[in-house]
Amino acid sequence: MIIRNTCRGLLLTLLLPLIGLAQTPDTNSPVQVFSQGLARLAGILDPGTNSATDTFTTTIKVVNADELANELVGKELTLAVRAPDHLKLSTEWDGQRLAVGRNGEELWVDVPGKKFGVVGKPGVPRFGTDAATADKRPLGPLAWPFPVEQIMVLPILSDIESLPNEKIDGTPCRVLKATPKPDAVALFHLVKLTVQVWLREGDFFPLKVDYQQPGGKRLVVELKNPTFHHDWPDKNWIMDSNPGEKIETVARSHLTRFVDVMIKQLTDRKLAPLGPATGAREVLAREGEGRLEKVDDTRVLVLKGTPEEMGRQHGLLLKKEIRDLVDRIVYGVGVGSSFEKGRWFFEEIAEAQRRNGPYVDGRYLREMDALASASGIEKAEMRLANFFPELFHCSGFALFGKATEGGKMYHGRILDYLRGMGLEQNAVVIVMQPEQGNAWVNVGYAGFVGSVTAMNAKHVAIGEMGGRGEGHWDGKPMSLLVREVMEKADTLEQAVEIMRKGPRTCEYYYVISDAKTQRAVGIAATPEKFETIWPGKSHPLLPHGMDDTVLMSAGDRYEELARRVKEGYGKFDSAKARDLMKRPVCMTSNIHSALFEPDSLDFWVANADSQNPAAHARFTHYNLAELLKSEAKPQ
Repeated sequence: MIIRNTCRGLLLTLLLPLIGLAQTPDTNSPVQVFSQGLARLAGILDPGTNSATDTFTTTIKVVNADELANELVGKELTLAVRAPDHLKLSTEWDGQRLAVGRNGEELWVDVPGKKFGVVGKPGVPRFGTDAATADKRPLGPLAWPFPVEQIMVLPILSDIESLPNEKIDGTPCRVLKATPKPDAVALFHLVKLTVQVWLREGDFFPLKVDYQQPGGKRLVVELKNPTFHHDWPDKNWIMDSNPGEKIETVARSHLTRFVDVMIKQLTDRKLAPLGPATGAREVLAREGEGRLEKVDDTRVLVLKGTPEEMGRQHGLLLKKEIRDLVDRIVYGVGVGSSFEKGRWFFEEIAEAQRRNGPYVDGRYLREMDALASASGIEKAEMRLANFFPELFHCSGFALFGKATEGGKMYHGRILDYLRGMGLEQNAVVIVMQPEQGNAWVNVGYAGFVGSVTAMNAKHVAIGEMGGRGEGHWDGKPMSLLVREVMEKADTLEQAVEIMRKGPRTCEYYYVISDAKTQRAVGIAATPEKFETIWPGKSHPLLPHGMDDTVLMSAGDRYEELARRVKEGYGKFDSAKARDLMKRPVCMTSNIHSALFEPDSLDFWVANADSQNPAAHARFTHYNLAELLKSEAKPQ
């Protein structure tokens, strides 16, 4: 997304060494030169160091950004900053001009190519017109995201090496390299790193910084024409809106939380691939009749009871994960999408919820509200997060009868959506045992009460694929409609009828299977139109009809899926069915893949890690019947 990359530029810039006022160095020794360079870095955000009207400007070029933000490499970002509370950053991205700024207690973001911008002000309600949700706390001064006093002692904890002088854009520079001493690393728990700096001769302004960590993390930036201005006009801190541009006044805290999420994205630890499966299983925690288990290093959450009980169990057992996911989805993806669409996310989603509210089962809202209370999250935020599955896009298939070895039914589901934005860190298999309706399993994420990938104890499975039609909100949210199928449908026919009755929102495609009758169906649905695609039948968008198969995907991914099924027809077992999901049938955005064997209630789930899309990661085996009737013994 445009704003994601823009904010990465802003955050990386704020992490970069800035330049303080020029001072004549007292010595040319490597340690003291390096120390003076650090002093200039710290001084830029210290209003006591500079005149109250001093504004620092530079153009920052990202030369290397391994494992941080490779899409920024080669980009140039124009920065202006005046301590303690003024900042402006602008850049070009995909042909769009973007600008982000702080003007005292206000924050703003401008995307002139979309004719859209927002100004975040204190005191504006975060949700609707509820004044009680307004945040009036001061922002505080601009500050480094690390303790400056610790950085200032780095020279005495490091070996400082003087390298041959070089020129940056024709300017002679002293080149120094600092590496923390082994004893200091052990004693003070310092990160093992090397920092190389190019300091302009005469005043030691840094013109280039090369930061490296073992294992490949590296950030290299150049600072062009660093300058202090004593007469920078105050009007330059205000957004430069153009005629016809829509400027929204929004809650400032929505923008600050967006920035917090982007920082988190930049500093996330890698999600390592899972090791070999061993079948290990243990109970981690209990709440009422609910419990959280670890199965082969994956989370399984078992919920049981009334909506309030299930919501409380969910919220208390996964409090940390829920809070993290809501932040990333609502304030990361949600706010970020505003600058790509040119429409403010909170206004859009409030309108959507107003329109689909009359169709939502009150039991689900009660569960969401209990979940919010237990996890310490605003009820409005929880409901916003649970609306997000409306945007999912994916592939799916069902194979049975003559298509498989022994005639077993396999139902595959590929979720291609938002890999890398934090969903996979909060993945969880949720076993639902509501007081009303069927027990079922939801392949999902902490905090979500709806579903897009599921199987119930009546041997019915379902997967969803998103389409178009965003804005058609007068109906049941898709993920809650899928949940309704799981809890109310004992047969394929009942599932189809629930879907047909709706009322539905937007455009979605589904694969539903029923092992009891060895039948499956594909569904193409909009609010007005409902089509069923039965095994062996073709469709203008799905021309490869084959007996005992339902294949749903799009474009080249569909063609490859059909080719693989034809090639392996009659020979599919669970392993070969899982292999159907691999690239290029799944996309690089593939965050989870699941294979259901509805007759036995076996299922396999894979979640993306930092190296692999889900279909190429390790699949973990579960059985719904076993999870319903038993639990791991305490260790």
